[in-house]
Amino acid sequence: MLVLRVIKFTKTGIQVIKMSKERALSHKIKSIPRYLQHLNVRLKEELQELGQLSALLDIMNNERLDTYFQPILQLRTGHTVGHEVLNRPPSSTYFPTTEHFYEFAGRTDQMFRFEQNCRRMSLLRYMERLPLEDRARGTLVFINVHPGVLNDTRHKSGETLALLQSLGLSPERVVFELTERQAVQDYIGFEKVLSHYREQGFRIAVDDAGSGYNSLKTLVYLKPEFIKLDKSLIRGIHGCREQQELLELIREYAARSATKVIAEGIETAEELVYLQRAGIEFGQGYALGRPGQLPVQGSCPVEPIKAAGRGVYGYVSSNR
Repeated sequence: MLVLRVIKFTKTGIQVIKMSKERALSHKIKSIPRYLQHLNVRLKEELQELGQLSALLDIMNNERLDTYFQPILQLRTGHTVGHEVLNRPPSSTYFPTTEHFYEFAGRTDQMFRFEQNCRRMSLLRYMERLPLEDRARGTLVFINVHPGVLNDTRHKSGETLALLQSLGLSPERVVFELTERQAVQDYIGFEKVLSHYREQGFRIAVDDAGSGYNSLKTLVYLKPEFIKLDKSLIRGIHGCREQQELLELIREYAARSATKVIAEGIETAEELVYLQRAGIEFGQGYALGRPGQLPVQGSCPVEPIKAAGRGVYGYVSSNR
């Protein structure tokens, strides 16, 4: 009887296992289309990334970035004080927008080399295209820099200084612009890196300020010479109390810390007039000058003129 029970138990166990395998096989057969679909999606993603990497390398190796310069103006006088260098990739199915391009480049192991190429190309093209009559003005050039590149151990000290010397450009005229989207992980260590650049004469700007907690934290730790206010804070600021209050907080902080404030993304006369009246010193945006292939002087409506009961803005060219 004991043997029968064992045999019976063994048969039951075998039978259960067989049934389980049959069900598993049936499930696998049914899931094959889903698996193939997932595999197909993954394959397309891999091919897309491979194509993007190939396109990135082609752009780097052949210097196929288009370089533009957008003027930065002093809002009180209308004078152009500098230009931000904007490098844009050629139109491509791999990179539908410039943001897509830089987001992908930042995820690759080519970021250091890419940034080094961009910095060299930006400075070369700036000096090549800067009109001779403007070279003595002492205008600033703002170069976008990934924080990780400044802190990279592969960076050779004095490399940028040597390039500037060959171009006849003083490091005091170069501003490294750090964007808040590229978060700094070690603030104390990074501040030491920035001190090294400051000792050479370079200045630092923090981009996208006011767009999140990290940007405010960056201001406190890195103590930049320039704060560039995010366009989301500037858009429609003349009609939004909350934006105005945040702007005032940043302006007061900048005044106490001897930091210059640049309002980015100024697109309307209403935004501009409000910023002028709020005491913001510098501005950048389509209302002042669009990005162009030459670092030309911008123009700014510096005073509202009352005429026929309406606000009419008189434009003063910064070439004067």
